[in-house]
Amino acid sequence: QVQLVESGGGLVQAGGSLRLSCAATGRTVSSYALAWFRQALGKEREFVAAISWSGGTTYYADPVKGRFTISRDNAKNTLYLQMNSLKPEDTAVYYCAAIRTQYFRLTSSEYEYWGQGTQVTVSA
Repeated sequence: QVQLVESGGGLVQAGGSLRLSCAATGRTVSSYALAWFRQALGKEREFVAAISWSGGTTYYADPVKGRFTISRDNAKNTLYLQMNSLKPEDTAVYYCAAIRTQYFRLTSSEYEYWGQGTQVTVSA
């Protein structure tokens, strides 16, 4: 079993930055692809970014491309999401997810493990 715990969310003004972390326990996640998803109030959960198990390949949803950066530190068993130039439409609960495979998936239903989420609120 893998347990994932997100942190780093909060309230920020538009144009600001936040860095989310996702700490994994229970097993090393070096053999897992990892991803970030988000869910705004009243909307479906959507893909944000993903990273392969080595960290060598990343992928971003169009709305965050060029503003967000996903990274991982396998020695620390931790996933990160650096979010810059935040917009009010980025407001959501952000979740990290893991799947035991080399390359990531883009659909939430394929991920095996999930964190509890961290709230990000961007004010105009």
